[in-house]
Amino acid sequence: MYSYTEFDEAFVRERVAQFRAQVERRIDGSLTEDEFKPLRLMNGLYLQLHAYMLRVAVPYGTLNSRQMNQLAYIAEKWDKGYGHFTTRQNIQYNWPLLKDVPDMLDALADVGMHAIQTSGNTIRNVTADHFAGAAADEIEDPRPYAELLRQWSTDHPEFQFLPRKFKIAVSGAPNDRAVVKAHDIGLEIVKNDAGETGFRVLVGGGLGRTPMIGKVIRDFLPKDDLLPYCEAIVSVYNLLGRRDNKYKARIKITVHENGLDEFAARVEDRFALLRGQFGGADQKLLADIKAQFARPDLPARDLSDFNTAYDADPVFRAWVDTNVADHAVDGYSLLTISLKAHGETPGDATAEQMREMAALAAEFSSDELRISHEQNVILPHVAKSDLPAIHARLQQQGLATANIGLISDIIACPGMDYCALATARSIPVAQQIATRFDELKMEHDIGPLKIKISGCINACGHHHVGHIGILGLDRAGVENYQITLGGDGTQDAAIGTRTGPGFAYDQIVPAIETLVETYLGERESPDETFLETYKRVGMAPFKAALYPAEEKSRAA
Repeated sequence: MYSYTEFDEAFVRERVAQFRAQVERRIDGSLTEDEFKPLRLMNGLYLQLHAYMLRVAVPYGTLNSRQMNQLAYIAEKWDKGYGHFTTRQNIQYNWPLLKDVPDMLDALADVGMHAIQTSGNTIRNVTADHFAGAAADEIEDPRPYAELLRQWSTDHPEFQFLPRKFKIAVSGAPNDRAVVKAHDIGLEIVKNDAGETGFRVLVGGGLGRTPMIGKVIRDFLPKDDLLPYCEAIVSVYNLLGRRDNKYKARIKITVHENGLDEFAARVEDRFALLRGQFGGADQKLLADIKAQFARPDLPARDLSDFNTAYDADPVFRAWVDTNVADHAVDGYSLLTISLKAHGETPGDATAEQMREMAALAAEFSSDELRISHEQNVILPHVAKSDLPAIHARLQQQGLATANIGLISDIIACPGMDYCALATARSIPVAQQIATRFDELKMEHDIGPLKIKISGCINACGHHHVGHIGILGLDRAGVENYQITLGGDGTQDAAIGTRTGPGFAYDQIVPAIETLVETYLGERESPDETFLETYKRVGMAPFKAALYPAEEKSRAA
């Protein structure tokens, strides 16, 4: 994984010193909150419902054990002993004191981390497939390109005050695990007919108030052209993007209002001017970066201990079946650690849990961890023979929940428990759904089912692309939850369809039960997933079950 250069170190330290002085001026009253706001946002500091919140970048979701241990230390020393992993592969601290934030940033810099551009109208943390560099289906590791994009975009003088925030995701496999099509720029590593590797480039994706699936602007972009082409896209957006209405300021609206053809033509014109200006410097830098992402040496291991445990222990077997994925190297696996224990806050990890995950990474996973956009943690290079020992350790920390991809593996934003923008609670709804289906002992029979919950229209919980999406809104001072069905965040990305009127807070869990019961009654076999059933039968049976009085009235 990437290690800071002397330049990186000096740059981050300078930013911390600069922000320390700005914080001191805010505390002594030299700066008003309005004057301080753009300065703190440049350094990932928000003012939420109850306190400041610091959002720390985890570029393309990759960490080592030293960094995870430092996140645990920060949680204990300056917060309330835990952190919250987000759908942007970041970690948030919800309770820092303003006076302590510069010390937190210095502690991050000690391990090659920062909070720069995790907020504001600029290019945010570049995300990637959380299985990158290890997945069996991968064409090429996307993380070197994500790191190149991170370095290019950090403090880019032209792009610090874009019309609105800007998000980029990179995937290196045909199976999209990075929700590439819901980003301002989505990059998919592909091969052309000549066998050359490059990028399929999508533009104008995004969720929020006006959800849209990204459109292909280039079927094949040579890898050498990545930076000038991305710069061309952002430059055109910076010129055309609306600044008169923040709800219409994202690039998806710019592409929609101008048309893809017109937008693409402007990008190509700008690209032609920029292409020669990079002069190969980016390719030399990329070569240096790539060397740091070489896959670790993974020697052959005996599988007898794994096979014995798998055959003898049903609890271990269930955990392997749900939480372990195929690795590119035989005898190894990708292990997803669930941060969704039934009844707990999705994405939260205590300092003690973080330290244990760090220790497991150092001992069993070539000192690597990944954060997924689904708010879980991955050990990417685990020998199958080590899985029984890891499982036993995780059980002691409450981290051995066998539910990855199941109904309790819920994505949820912080909602009204923390966020100043939220209009409804998300966390309690997620907790109640997970607890209910754990009580019913149904989730393994239900099979793959992705529920995503957002506490406001901004869609930080990705509800639009949930198989079942839940959006919490305020209706005359009362929480009301809309349901969408059929969303998909994969390579077959789709925006879910609203079922009808929303449900009160105390009705939403029974409504989800009704949907699941309807699915179980409609599926053709236990192997047919919720999404497959929905695509086959459509909305009608689910709507009839959710709104029986309406259907009865219509029939009459």
